Amino acid sequence: MRAFPGFDNVERSVPVPEQFFTDVMPLIEDRAELLVTLYAFWLEHKTEGQHPFFRREDIERDKRLFRALADAERSAEEALDDGLILAVSRGTLLFVRGKATPESDEDEWFCLNTPTNRERVAALREGVRTHLGAWAIGVGQDAPTLRPVRPNIFVLYEQNIGTLQPLIADELREAEKEYPPDWIEEAFAIAARRNVRNWAYVRAILERWASEGRDHEEDWR
Repeated sequence: MRAFPGFDNVERSVPVPEQFFTDVMPLIEDRAELLVTLYAFWLEHKTEGQHPFFRREDIERDKRLFRALADAERSAEEALDDGLILAVSRGTLLFVRGKATPESDEDEWFCLNTPTNRERVAALREGVRTHLGAWAIGVGQDAPTLRPVRPNIFVLYEQNIGTLQPLIADELREAEKEYPPDWIEEAFAIAARRNVRNWAYVRAILERWASEGRDHEEDWR
């Protein structure tokens, strides 16, 4: 392990709210989620809050951070996906889809869940461009077009079962590849309605639908 020689200039510091250390950090179990969240604080400070939105590819371009995301069980790409999904599920990051300019392609954007950024995201959803600060797409142009975010399997797991454990992440990824998104959403909904909040039950529903058809009417209870 390479030793760190010490900080050179503590005046060039990135402010992190005390609430992060008291309410958020003790709950974070995934290293990638921690790194992604700290990156968002650094970016917010670096741009002085004027360009708080970042994309997945912005982290990928930061080669040292991107390489650091990899661990013994996941590639850097997989860890980055997990970190972003967990941070959004926890509520430390906000997530929108939209265009930076009318001519650009639609992209996925993340930002810290702060009062100012909540206003920005709400303004985006309402089509108001005056709340976007330096990220505004220009006077006289149309506001960014956004569509609702479809929950993915990690978000559904957090919402209906509980905190996502790293050991279950690979199984969830495989299920997301194997089954249609609407099947996954409905299976989680069935488990929640019947108060059977575990992944094994959801997986059993999906496997039964795959073998016998989604319209199979057996009482899952």
